Amino acid sequence: MNKILFAVLIMSGFIAGCSAKTQTNKLSASMMNVNETIDTATFATGCFWCTEAIFEELNGVLKVTSGYSNGHVANPTYKDVCTGETGHAECVQILYEPSKISYDELLEVFFQVHDPTTLNRQGADVGTQYRSAIFYHNDEQRKKAEYYKTELNKSGAFNKPIVTEIAAAETFYPAEDYHQEYYVNNKNSNPYCAVVIRPKLDKFKKVFAQKLKSAN
Repeated sequence: MNKILFAVLIMSGFIAGCSAKTQTNKLSASMMNVNETIDTATFATGCFWCTEAIFEELNGVLKVTSGYSNGHVANPTYKDVCTGETGHAECVQILYEPSKISYDELLEVFFQVHDPTTLNRQGADVGTQYRSAIFYHNDEQRKKAEYYKTELNKSGAFNKPIVTEIAAAETFYPAEDYHQEYYVNNKNSNPYCAVVIRPKLDKFKKVFAQKLKSAN
């Protein structure tokens, strides 16, 4: 997907249409306490090992936790989720500072670092647990997710229609400890890290060089 195209969408009428509300919100925003300066985003882009490694690099992202969400079984294990029968998606929950990185920018990364046009599949990983999904935490996130999905489809940014699920975030279950910081802890020992994760991470760093922690 063209990075410039997404930037144009960010500056489009949808954002402009919110300008009046923005003025109204300035006073309330100035009254926000410290806890309210941190927000949450939840994305599923296939294997969470790759997703975690990518979003952790972004300036303004405080913590990325790999886990499972939007299923119908309580406290699922990795083995449970891998059956595809629990309804959960492998995803990451992201704590970020909106003053440093916006939800729009997180969505930009989301749509560029995976294929949102393949249903229940990312590469060789097949199953509903690998579906593309945006689990929104409030109505503003829902509207933005739906807007970008619609506009990207209209623009023909991808060769096929986007099939990303957009749904309210349900209970998030952190994955087992060995899944957390997986790339950092296994990049020199697991071939998957070298063959799959590292090329994605290298490409991401080139495209989003100005948004990385290392650039600030």
